[in-house]
Amino acid sequence: MKEGAGVEFIQNMDFAVLEFIQEKLRCGFLDTLMPIITHLGDKGIIWILTAVVLLFFKEYRRCGAILLFGLLAGLIVGNLIMKNIFDRSRPCWLEPIANMLIAVPEDYSFPSGHTMSSAIAAAVLVLRDRRIGVPAVIIALSIAFSRLYLYVHFPTDVLVGAAVGVLIGIVAYRFGDGLMTGKTSCASDKEEIQAKNTEKS
Repeated sequence: MKEGAGVEFIQNMDFAVLEFIQEKLRCGFLDTLMPIITHLGDKGIIWILTAVVLLFFKEYRRCGAILLFGLLAGLIVGNLIMKNIFDRSRPCWLEPIANMLIAVPEDYSFPSGHTMSSAIAAAVLVLRDRRIGVPAVIIALSIAFSRLYLYVHFPTDVLVGAAVGVLIGIVAYRFGDGLMTGKTSCASDKEEIQAKNTEKS
């Protein structure tokens, strides 16, 4: 990432947040829990599995497909494009710490891919059904925090990853279903369910 007064200020603020987490929040319980949580987001595995499960239920099938589409879009936008454009070093590269809890990642830092994929999934699932969306948001926030706790991302990596992920999730939800079925969103799933309920009553 190119250096400048603004960039340096942001990076100093980022390090201040990370230092606070390391000095004030580190504890044995979180040292055990955070690696487990962060590994749920490795390569978006928890969200890919969620999408695959949704494909087995007719009323959620389109949403499962749209979630996979959104995750693929996030991979392209975040990991293949943005990371290589900004080529930002990770905090653990710039100021290594002795007690890293996970292996040091080898790809660039900005934006956080774990956070982006989690935000995409949370956005799609909240828009589709809050009963599954709310737990997804909690998991997504936990994964995002784990990236800071484990000292592999700056706060701005996580914030931008979340913002771009939510945007991709909304776009995928609104337009992805239209590409597949000619309808405008996953709301078509809801329409089918409502139609069935009307026929039964």
